[in-house]
Amino acid sequence: MTQIDISSQQAAIDEYQGDSGDRPVLRARFEHNGSPRYMLYTIKRFGYDHDHGFHLDLRLVSDELDEGRETVEAKLQAGDADLIDIDYISTARERADGAPIVAFHPYGQTVGGLVVPDDSEIEGLADLTGHRIGVVRRLDKNWILVRAACRAAHGFDPDETATPVEAGSKVELTRLLEDGEVDAILQFWQIVPEIVETGPYREVLPMSTLVDRLAGTESDADCPIPVSTFLTSEDYLAAHPDAVRGFTGAFQDAVERLQRDDGLWDEIGERLMYEDDPAVVRAVRDRWREMVVADWDESTVEGMERLFDHLESVAGADALGVAELPEGLFRPELEVEA
Repeated sequence: MTQIDISSQQAAIDEYQGDSGDRPVLRARFEHNGSPRYMLYTIKRFGYDHDHGFHLDLRLVSDELDEGRETVEAKLQAGDADLIDIDYISTARERADGAPIVAFHPYGQTVGGLVVPDDSEIEGLADLTGHRIGVVRRLDKNWILVRAACRAAHGFDPDETATPVEAGSKVELTRLLEDGEVDAILQFWQIVPEIVETGPYREVLPMSTLVDRLAGTESDADCPIPVSTFLTSEDYLAAHPDAVRGFTGAFQDAVERLQRDDGLWDEIGERLMYEDDPAVVRAVRDRWREMVVADWDESTVEGMERLFDHLESVAGADALGVAELPEGLFRPELEVEA
């Protein structure tokens, strides 16, 4: 276990912040324990933002909820950030409620896993009834996926037959499991290796399996359907379209580097991960490489729409918090600058 916290991670990032000069500034606000920080650190570490004509002002923030929304969501809508990432179901929910936000580029299949103690009787979704299941919040994408899959494959809704326990943050979610206050948790993917590689716990089911099953893409493992996207505001996009395009280029450069540079992952483990055990770092590295989506097109968006439609038809609009994907949500037409 390292002595990493938000401030030490921020200090590592600040070594490479640099001066914006006359470049447009893109204020990025991301959770201190979210996986995008690996990629964003890489952008700053190698100056990919300046290579693409913008300045990334990167700050890490809490993962706690702010009036029912993730902290990064609240910051974007309050005008305190220009760039965040969240799942596109949450984005649809907020845009449908009037938030002027758009998803302009995919991040990846950022879903979690069902984690239980080693001696648990839970072996799959069919065993959830009667158990206390820890979730960050009931509108979390992982709980929505589980509800839809249970309804489709097993004929019950765990929101009714089990007891979901809202933790409010990823850190509190892990604590609930470790203290025995819940029987299982739906933890975010990048934290699962920290739990199962270092404690008496096991992952019963990765939620990516449910995404592929519900989206009808199980046979196409090379093209994961992105669940999380990068967001900006309508105002920022209108004022600084070149900075937004520049970010897509910097993101793709960072993805290429992270796909091939194992030494960089060792550095990230030492400077940014709460658990720098080599087995944990390797597990996070390998999962990140599998889940990231470097680019998208209309066919990708169609897959995302199919997944949403299936979730809505199986789990219902109440479970998703939104009945349909609002017009103008996705902007795949933004191209990387030459």
